[in-house]
Formats: sequence, structure tokens, C-alpha cells
Amino acid sequence: MIALLQRDLKLAIRAGGGFGLGLAFFLILVVLVPFGVGPNSDILSRIAPGILWVGALLSCLLSLDRIFQLDYEDGTLDLLATAPLPLEAAATLKALSHWLVTGLPLTLAAPLLGVLLNMPSEATLWLVASLALGTPALSMLGTFGAALTVGLKRGGLLISLLVLPLYMPTLIFGAEAVRRGTEGLPTGTALAFLAAITAGCAALLPFASAAALRMNLR
Repeated sequence: MIALLQRDLKLAIRAGGGFGLGLAFFLILVVLVPFGVGPNSDILSRIAPGILWVGALLSCLLSLDRIFQLDYEDGTLDLLATAPLPLEAAATLKALSHWLVTGLPLTLAAPLLGVLLNMPSEATLWLVASLALGTPALSMLGTFGAALTVGLKRGGLLISLLVLPLYMPTLIFGAEAVRRGTEGLPTGTALAFLAAITAGCAALLPFASAAALRMNLR
């Protein structure tokens, strides 16, 4: 399991399809938003949490098609299917590696990019907390979508269509947690829903992803 995780991390960093691409897209989005909505600092500070959450969500989408596709093309996925390691564990490790090279860097970079949007300082803690709780669910949902479309031509577009509706609850509760924290309101409910979504994904989606992989490898 450790060897598989290390291999996926090395491939993601060398290929530039996870860490660098997601952060670059995140930065470009944050830089372009002020040009689109204007330089009004009040407007920017009000929409900053939502923009950062949308940016993190879209950045996670960029590398989803690479989670299983490369392994499918070079035959590694067939070896994983017949290895002693259960496919459920392999799917979990794929989601973890995706989060380590995409979700975690985005979570750490979000406060710095929030400065460009004049995000209130009191929102920083809640932004980091909500992203830390919510982005693992994005990676697990994306892994499930990648398992469903592995081997299909133009699977990247299909993954986006399948996964984006599933991302909506995480986006809603994540942005709501930051908004309530900024206004001094209780954030426990929104953060609890985020944690519940992530826990539910961790409990169910490895089995669903493994089942989808077995079906596509037949």
C-alpha cells in the first residue's frame, strides 16, 4: 500500500498533472476575478470565500481523468485487479494521492490567494477548516467518477458531468461555513455536514469505485 501511494505521488509530481496544474489554475482564477467584477474591495471581500471554494472545486476536476487512465493504458490496472491488495484499498490510495497533490496544496494556498481578493482576516481560519474537511470528499467522489469512466474516450468530459452534481453539497456547506464564520455566526452545523459528507464518502465510495473498476475491466 505504501509503495503504491509513493508511486502515485511520484507520477503525479513528475507528470505535472496534479500539484502544479491545480495550483496554477487556482491562481489564474483568483487573479482574473477582480478584472471581471471590478476593483471594489467590498464586493471582492464578500464573494472571496465562494470564489475560493469554486476555484478549489474546479482545480480538483482538472486531474481526475488521470487517476486511473494511465494505469489502464499501460496495464497496471489489470495487475492491481489481480494483486493481493483489494481493489477497494487501491481506490482509497488513489483518492488519497489525488488529495495530497491537489486538495492539500489548495487548502494551504487558499489563505494566501484570499489576500488578492481582500478576504477578511477572520475568514481565514474557517476557510482552511472547511477546505480541510471538504476537499477529501472531492477527491473520493472524483475517484469514483474516474472509475466509472476508465477506458472511455473523452472520459474527462464525462467525469465532469458525473461528478459536478455530486460536488454541490460540499460546495454549499463549505462556502456557508466560511460565510457564517466571517459574520460571527455559529459554524458547527456547516462543518459537521462537511465532516459527515467526507466520512460517508470514505465509508462507501471505495467499494463503489472497486465495483466500477471490476465492471470496466471485464
